Amino acid sequence: MVAIYVEPQVRQMALQADINKPPRRFRVPMPGLIFLCRPSSPPWVYAVKRKPTKEKDIVYAAPLANIHNNGRSCQGSHTYPARVGDIVQSFFISFFSQTADLRNRSQKFPNNVINLWEFLDGKRKYPMDDLVHLATVRDLMNMVVER
Repeated sequence: MVAIYVEPQVRQMALQADINKPPRRFRVPMPGLIFLCRPSSPPWVYAVKRKPTKEKDIVYAAPLANIHNNGRSCQGSHTYPARVGDIVQSFFISFFSQTADLRNRSQKFPNNVINLWEFLDGKRKYPMDDLVHLATVRDLMNMVVER
């Protein structure tokens, strides 16, 4: 398992809401993210307000679709690369869907994180006060050790 920290940045994302229509495209600012990666596997993804330096640092639910409540991403039909360093880019070029649980990833839009994407589309900075508390870095390390 490798942890990768990704700086806050605007991301281009595609939502495949209807298989018979082109995907909806968004340009959405994202907070800093932590990806927990294994070769050829879907990552766990979490949000952070700043790069973690201590086990007590807070980790938040990633404001993304296709993420389970524990932070594990849903692979769907996407194939992840064997090279761990390529997993973050691979994650963001995959299509997101609305079939997974979209709740509890935004304070402003608690029932559907896609509403947050619509609100943030075209903006430059993620509103950090919108993040939803999930765990600590220590909790993530314990979760990984137990698997």
